[in-house]
Amino acid sequence: MTPATRAPVRSRSGRPRRLRDVTPGRRGLVLAWFGFTAAFALMRLLTWLIHIDVAGVGDVSAGGVHIHHYVWGILLLLVVGAVGLVERSPRVRAWLGLGYGVGAALVVDEAALLLSLEDVYWDDEGGISIALALIVIGVAGSLLVLTRRSTKDSGG
Repeated sequence: MTPATRAPVRSRSGRPRRLRDVTPGRRGLVLAWFGFTAAFALMRLLTWLIHIDVAGVGDVSAGGVHIHHYVWGILLLLVVGAVGLVERSPRVRAWLGLGYGVGAALVVDEAALLLSLEDVYWDDEGGISIALALIVIGVAGSLLVLTRRSTKDSGG
């Protein structure tokens, strides 16, 4: 049996065990959720390392102006959106989900700054960004689980 004809490997519960076993229509959503979750966690770690002055880790600046990571998130979302408008390949569109999730996490992680227009990342007000990101992770993850078709419905 060749890899192309092999049946998807599923867990005892019938859930896909690998990304390629997820239906193409949901793959981008799963990757967006994963990208958001991973990027949010990594950005929080990176900014904490900058905050405690770990050697070799620092802010990105241009002309003496600190460039917040929401800027990179907006740029990434613009690129993902533009590619998504012209690209029709299911494979590429699925991976665009990863870029979308990462870009969204970079923006949401600094939502408190964008709302107050002040650098409140490490203030109490900065907790708005954490709360919002955790809500997005929880709601999106729950929707992905709750809207998954059972294997009986999908013929598997």
